[in-house]
Amino acid sequence: MDPKSPEFIIDPPLKILGFVFEELSATRVAGHLTVTEKCCQPFKVLHGGVSALIAEGIASLGAGIASGYKRVAGIHLSIHHLRPAALGDIVFAESFPVSVGKNIQVWEVRLWKTKKTEKPENKKMVSTSRVTLFCGLPIPDHVKDAPDELKKVISKL
Repeated sequence: MDPKSPEFIIDPPLKILGFVFEELSATRVAGHLTVTEKCCQPFKVLHGGVSALIAEGIASLGAGIASGYKRVAGIHLSIHHLRPAALGDIVFAESFPVSVGKNIQVWEVRLWKTKKTEKPENKKMVSTSRVTLFCGLPIPDHVKDAPDELKKVISKL
């Protein structure tokens, strides 16, 4: 695992699970993940906590970009698990803003699945989430360079 890879810099927990970012902007964050043993519960389906991790992770990135690379914190997550994604499925994730205010943002996150052998347009919804975030928190001294690092990585995607 390369600690200098874009995904590792952007969101280490998502990188560890194999999440790959495809788009990062103030209006959309998207990517995908292949369901592996690392992200399954005992019945070999995607763990609901992983769906929640993806939701909060990609919504937080979008909100951070939309707020001018200020620090954000999730204050509420609501998730509806609609169907399982099995071991080997590809899960696509997309988030977009519902409301962007000065201090509070709300983002919608949707996860879909497809089999490796299926066309992406045959995807089925796995979960839908709403994430509410508080924006503009002070950045601690030990990570003052985080916004600049994030900008560099995003410019390369």
